[in-house]
Amino acid sequence: MAKVLLVTGHPRPDSLTSQLVRHARERLTAQGHAVDLLDLAAEGFDPRMTPADEPDWADPEKTYSPEVQEHMRRVAAADAIVVVFPLWWFGLPALLKGWIDRVWNHGFAYGGRDSLLDRTRVLWLGLVSYDREQFAELGWEETVTRVLDRGISQFCGIAPERVAVRYVYDSLKVGEGAFAVLESALDELGPGLRD
Repeated sequence: MAKVLLVTGHPRPDSLTSQLVRHARERLTAQGHAVDLLDLAAEGFDPRMTPADEPDWADPEKTYSPEVQEHMRRVAAADAIVVVFPLWWFGLPALLKGWIDRVWNHGFAYGGRDSLLDRTRVLWLGLVSYDREQFAELGWEETVTRVLDRGISQFCGIAPERVAVRYVYDSLKVGEGAFAVLESALDELGPGLRD
C-alpha cells in the first residue's frame, strides 16, 4: 500500500475543510495506506520565508533550515500528496502558500539534478464558495487550476497524468455533498496509488 501525505492548513478544527481531512484520513487508513497527517496550523508551521529557506539559484545543494528539511523528508517519503484547503482570495491560504514557498524549494522539488517528485501523485481539493458555473464563468477555475497543476505540480516534475485538481463548489451550502466530491476524488487517485 501507499504512503500518503495528507496536508491541510485550516485554522478551525470544526471547519468543513477539517471534516473532509478527517474523512480522507479514515478512508485512506481503512484501505491500508499509511497516512501522514500534516496539519500546518496544528503543528504551528511558520509560513514566512526566512533567509535560511530562501532559494539560492546558484546552489541547488543549499542546506535549508531543520524545520524545512523535516518537511522535505515528509514530502519525499510520500507516494501521494492530498491537499485539502479552502480557496481564499482565489488562491491557497497564506499558511499553505508559505509551506509551498519554503518546502517545495529549489534543489529539492525543482532545479536539482533529480526530479524527486516525478513518481508522486498529487490531489488538490479546494473548497470554493461559488457554484461551479459562476466559478468557471468568472475565469477562476481555469486560473486556479493552472497554478496548482502547471505552476506548482508540473513545475516540480510531476507528470500531468499524476495531478488532479478538484473543487467542492458552493462550499458554504453543499453540506454532505462535499463528502461525495472527496470520495470521487479519492477514487480517481486510488488506483494510481499502486503504480
